[in-house]
Amino acid sequence: QVQLVESGGGLAQAGGSLRLSCAASGRPFSTYVMSWFRQAPGKEREFVAAISRTGSSTYSVDSVKGRFTISRDNPKNTVYLQMNSLKPEDTAVYYCAAKVATTTLLLTPTRGYVYWGQGTQVTVSS
Repeated sequence: QVQLVESGGGLAQAGGSLRLSCAASGRPFSTYVMSWFRQAPGKEREFVAAISRTGSSTYSVDSVKGRFTISRDNPKNTVYLQMNSLKPEDTAVYYCAAKVATTTLLLTPTRGYVYWGQGTQVTVSS
């Protein structure tokens, strides 16, 4: 069991930056693959990025590649999403998610997540 709490959302202008954080508590953080999803109004929740247990591998959706970077600090039990060059279409509630992994590889990064945070709102104005 792990509890996830996101922070860092807010209002940004197009072209600006935000950094989201997700603090985890409970089972050892390094046993989890971590990810970020987002859900825009009227749309289904979509995968954004994932990171392996050690942080050595990441995977992200094409629409954010080159703009968003996922990272983690295992001693601090925290995963981050650095968002640069923000666009209005990035407006959404962003969720942190976790799943237990028995390997340090990043397998099936877009699905299988069991634990979810409550979400943090990101709004990008044009």
